[in-house]
Amino acid sequence: MLELNVDLGDRSYPIFIGSGLYAGASRPGLLKPYIKGQQVAIVTNTTVAPCYLARVRSLLDGFDVMEIILPDGEAFKNLATLETVFDGLLKARHTRKTTLIALGGGVVGDITGFAAASYQRGVDFIQIPTTLLSQVDSSVGGKTGVNHPLGKNMIGAFHQPNVVLIDTDSLNTLPDREFSAGVAEVIKYGLICDESFYQWLQANIERIMARDQEALTYAIHRSCSDKARVVAEDEKESGLRAILNLGHTFGHAIETHTGYSEWLHGEAVAAGMVMAAELSCRLGYIARAEVQGIVAILKAANLPVEPPEGMSPDRFIELMSVDKKVLDGKLRLVLLEQIGKAVVTDSFDRGVLDEMLLETCKV
Repeated sequence: MLELNVDLGDRSYPIFIGSGLYAGASRPGLLKPYIKGQQVAIVTNTTVAPCYLARVRSLLDGFDVMEIILPDGEAFKNLATLETVFDGLLKARHTRKTTLIALGGGVVGDITGFAAASYQRGVDFIQIPTTLLSQVDSSVGGKTGVNHPLGKNMIGAFHQPNVVLIDTDSLNTLPDREFSAGVAEVIKYGLICDESFYQWLQANIERIMARDQEALTYAIHRSCSDKARVVAEDEKESGLRAILNLGHTFGHAIETHTGYSEWLHGEAVAAGMVMAAELSCRLGYIARAEVQGIVAILKAANLPVEPPEGMSPDRFIELMSVDKKVLDGKLRLVLLEQIGKAVVTDSFDRGVLDEMLLETCKV
């Protein structure tokens, strides 16, 4: 088992990464130090529950455990589903000493974290991510929230977990499309802040896609390490942390346009990263060959590299204007100054953006 630490002073917490971490008999007491009271609510969904709920319960002997099972899918990451969590907690009379456990992918983690941030003005929670995307991204850093029909993740809170438990065995049952979506976020870390990791990924992408255990464990650990470092420097995204959103402004526009149901988050981010790289190239930051390299590695991960057909430049601008990075009416984008170094800026030629959208979109 590997261990990392997210250094946030008195709110610091560990990330455990390994195989077989759900096996209660072999890991007795693994979660106990991170649960203060007796009440525990496991929040999961209809897909994950049959696979892992019983195993996670085996880690919680001696606690008063209840289950809240949500429908599966990004389309259910909304206020109505959040109410389901609150209903369960209130009916079971959970107090301020309860601990919520998010068992699932990014949707479950975001909803559970937001519920924990809000229930009785804040209770503890634990992240147990079961998808590659949630293991390397959404489970680490304390961003929680739900979607709104007008914009993704526009309602939420920063609320750090007590611990993150990553069992790599959960990836064995992950569908290929979901797995590829997670690889998009892994590639992102190399592009924004870790050039040597990006080079390693280029050399090892076939091993990653074959789900080689050694390569996957290394990629997860390196991704979490990169994210933990960025979060420790800028917990609430007042500056540096925004680089973690490479491709997300374009990607969130795609997800909103398609109703949060047609494209997976990682797929939208992949197409968005290509658009961000293309804009970076046209602005003179990175070379054409580097854009082609980004396209190649994303294709090798079976990810889309173009926006959906029928999505117009005007539609992109309309939805991007609702992005959380918009400040004082100015659109800010995450661009690549070079491979391994990203920058957040509103100082770019809007005409170049419009031209890129016009030539990229297939209307």
